[in-house]
Amino acid sequence: MCDITENADEYYMGIALEYAKKAFENNEVPIGCIIVQNGNIIGTGFNDRKTKGTVFGHAEMVAIKQACDYLGDWRLEECTAYVTIEPCPMCAGALLQARIPRLVFGARNPKSGCVGSLYNLLSDPRFNHVAQITEGILEKECGEIMTEFFKNFREREKLEKRNNTGL
Repeated sequence: MCDITENADEYYMGIALEYAKKAFENNEVPIGCIIVQNGNIIGTGFNDRKTKGTVFGHAEMVAIKQACDYLGDWRLEECTAYVTIEPCPMCAGALLQARIPRLVFGARNPKSGCVGSLYNLLSDPRFNHVAQITEGILEKECGEIMTEFFKNFREREKLEKRNNTGL
């Protein structure tokens, strides 16, 4: 465990990044998430949407479910979520519904991020809950693993297309 210090966010984001690497190893979009309460990790997840064949296989959804199971409650009111990439609309909504008061994320998601890039779901005062947001923690590392994954993905697609067309 890590004491609550200036370096706590980097420490926990480093752990979330390890979960993103697990997704990468499984040919899944490399996003990792952990849920922390009072210095204890109570939920972990990485993308497994393709592997499990479910839209709910996002890192945040997996970690939130695990944290709720651990606490025996749907409210995660004293927790912080650490996510390597800015959450999509579904995951931002789940964080909002779980009443998580703080989100820390690594890199922005300009194509579907809903915590600042396209919209900021967690800061909209029209909802009955808003969250404190910290972004850019280990941003370079979190962005690089995504860049590498999608570079490899495009190369695999190109190779498969060539093999299927006989070129």
